[in-house]
Amino acid sequence: MANDRTTGGLAVVTGASTGIGYELARCAAQDGCNLLVVADEKDIEGAAQEIQSEYAVTVTPLQIDLAAPRGVDKLLVAIGGRNVELLFANAGRGLGEGFLDQDLDEVQRVIDLNVTSTVRLIHAVGNQMRRSNRGRILITGSIAGFLPGSFQAIYNGSKAFLDSFSYALRNELKDTDVTVTCLMPGPTDTEFFVRGDLLDTAVGQDEHKADPAKVAKDGYDAMLGGKPGVVSGLMNKIQTALAGVLPDTMLAEMHRKQAEPQHH
Repeated sequence: MANDRTTGGLAVVTGASTGIGYELARCAAQDGCNLLVVADEKDIEGAAQEIQSEYAVTVTPLQIDLAAPRGVDKLLVAIGGRNVELLFANAGRGLGEGFLDQDLDEVQRVIDLNVTSTVRLIHAVGNQMRRSNRGRILITGSIAGFLPGSFQAIYNGSKAFLDSFSYALRNELKDTDVTVTCLMPGPTDTEFFVRGDLLDTAVGQDEHKADPAKVAKDGYDAMLGGKPGVVSGLMNKIQTALAGVLPDTMLAEMHRKQAEPQHH
C-alpha cells in the first residue's frame, strides 16, 4: 500500500487522554483524520477539545472503561460500522509490587485492559479492515515484553503477549493491504508511573524518561511506513538487543533493580 496520508478517514485511539495515546491522536489529527478518542477518565473530554481546536477535524471523546466486560462493545457501537483507517490499540496500565502482594482483582484488571480488551477490539476492527482490504493497526507493546518483569510480572507478561501477538497477526495479514505495527517504547514520561503506584521505584524516579510526543511520532511514522515494529529510543534499542543475548534469570535480576519498591 502506498504511504498515503489518510485525510478524512476515521482513526480510533484508546488510552488517549494523556501520554503516548494523546500524542498519537494529535499525529492522526494533523494528517486530517477524524477521531474517536477513548479513555476511562473524564480528562478525555478536555484532550478531545484541545486536539479539535488545534486541527480542523472532528474529535469525539468516549469515556469508557475498556477493562470492563462490555467496554469494547460500547466502543464498537460508537464506531457504528464505519471503516476505521487507523487503529491505535494503546490503552494499558501497570501495577507495582511483587505479584503475591498484589490484589488479585487489580491483577485481573491489568490483564483485562492490556490483553483482553486489545484482542477483542482488534478482532472486530481487524475483520472490518480485512473485508475492505485497507487499514493500519498500531499496537503499543513495550520493551518490557522482552524482559521478565520482576515487580512488574503481570505488566511485562501482558506486553510480551502484545509484542508477540502483533508480529503474528501482521504475518497472517501479509497478503492483504492491512498492516500491523508494534510500537515498543521504554520508560516514558507519562501518568503510567503514578497510576501503577511506581513512584517509589528506581525507574519511577528516573528523570531521563522518553518524551511521549517523540515516542508517538516514532510509532506513527513506522505505522504509516508499514513497518513491523519500532523500538523507540537508542538506549531501549540497546536494551532489547541485550535481552536477546543475556539469560532470563539475569534479565529478571536487572529488572528487579529498576522496579522493586524502595520501601522493602
